[in-house]
Amino acid sequence: MSLTRIPVALALLLGSGITLAADPDQAIRQSLTSLDASLPIEAIAESPMPGIYQVQLKGGRQLYTSADGQFLIQGYLFQVKDGQAVNLTEIEESRAVAKQINSVPAKEMVVFAPKAPKTHITVFTDTDCGYCQKLHSEVPELNRLGVEVRYLAFPRQGLNSPAAKELVNVWCAKDQQDAMNRAKTRQSVADATCDNPVAKQYQLGQMIGVNGTPAIVLANGKMIPGYQPAPQLAKIALESN
Repeated sequence: MSLTRIPVALALLLGSGITLAADPDQAIRQSLTSLDASLPIEAIAESPMPGIYQVQLKGGRQLYTSADGQFLIQGYLFQVKDGQAVNLTEIEESRAVAKQINSVPAKEMVVFAPKAPKTHITVFTDTDCGYCQKLHSEVPELNRLGVEVRYLAFPRQGLNSPAAKELVNVWCAKDQQDAMNRAKTRQSVADATCDNPVAKQYQLGQMIGVNGTPAIVLANGKMIPGYQPAPQLAKIALESN
């Protein structure tokens, strides 16, 4: 369900006279699933704000509700600490994204690693994306600075696009690094077929909110949309480790 539909659906819920369960977890689940039975609830827990519960959806997105599930908040929750506003929602979402990304087996990625990596970034990439090509040209510099680059496929025009086919060719190549280098420098990549993770990675990207490429995920799960120059990106990646 699109989160933009939640306020309207919630208004219908509040006027429906639904009797909610006494247990907060059960009440919240009953309330939210009455809006959309397919809403992908991963976990429900008390938030740091008294009386408010946080609902983690699949992909890491967070919602906040009252204990009875009748009031729903979509947005950021901040905590003022030592004169600073800490974005608790962003922290929780990043943690959930990191868990999703780190569960992808290394053998399903195309990895460019230095001998002694200090940290890593995961990049959702397309082959015909100009900024993806620019970022890829700086992978040797990222490696030199200690950053391992892990690629996941994200054909932004969809799974039936020519770029999706080229990504399949890369993932099915005997030498994936060479195939990625060729694709990112606009050279031809030999047609290949195999049992590949391109569709699964595309769906993962959609689930965690990727809507363009390159989408860079740091080791801590924080997402950086778009291209960043290698020195700046390496600095951010190393500081987040």
